[in-house]
Amino acid sequence: MDAAEFDKFADEYQAVHARNLRLSGESPDYFARAKIEEIRRRWNAERRPEPAAILDFGSGIGESLPHLAHAFPGASLTALDVSARSLAISAARFPDLARRVRYDGRGEFPLEGGGFDLIFTPCVFHHIDAADHPALLARLRRLLSPGGVLTVFEHNPANPVTRYTVASCRFDENAVLIAPRILSDRLREAGFRRIDIAFTGFFPHALAALRPLEPWLAKVPIGAQYYVLAHDEAALRLLRHPARGPRATSPVGGRGKG
Repeated sequence: MDAAEFDKFADEYQAVHARNLRLSGESPDYFARAKIEEIRRRWNAERRPEPAAILDFGSGIGESLPHLAHAFPGASLTALDVSARSLAISAARFPDLARRVRYDGRGEFPLEGGGFDLIFTPCVFHHIDAADHPALLARLRRLLSPGGVLTVFEHNPANPVTRYTVASCRFDENAVLIAPRILSDRLREAGFRRIDIAFTGFFPHALAALRPLEPWLAKVPIGAQYYVLAHDEAALRLLRHPARGPRATSPVGGRGKG
């Protein structure tokens, strides 16, 4: 969908999305929160320094923003979306976040400053023309700080419940689901060198007691969704070895060419 289509659906997005997820037994807020909790879990497990700046790419009506604010209390937040109407709804929904969130409805690059330690994209790319993915991912890579992480969540086309849910949602009528291997290839084309894929969303509400097992199932490719943690390996090397001299800085100097 383009900006005009997202603007048209913005006011009814929450209600339609909730109806579409009834099969899971959960609300849209549950899925938004679960994504952020999983990122926070991985952040802790990898002992990463707390992020100072986070970009919510494809922020929409702001489902993820309160959870990002809660999970990463020290970070500034930028909400980027092509739908100005969606961002206006988001700002009205969460007035208490006004001091922490910068809303950007231009959908343009580069964003002023860049330097994001975490870029979060919640099931956005299946709405974007596949031919545009490598260039767009490369632009997002250039917005990362050294050692920053791009997190891409997507629906898993290998999961039959996911396929049914997407096929029955009118917001997704033009969506093209992306297989994990294909997304990984596009990330590599965009210049990412360290790419970690994990699967999630194995248990509906009726089996919620089993959800603590999900981290041990992360490599089983049948979860309802999957996510990718993508790193610019050259920038990671610079971050780990800042005193190597001029040769260590050259890979970062080339980031703007992606």
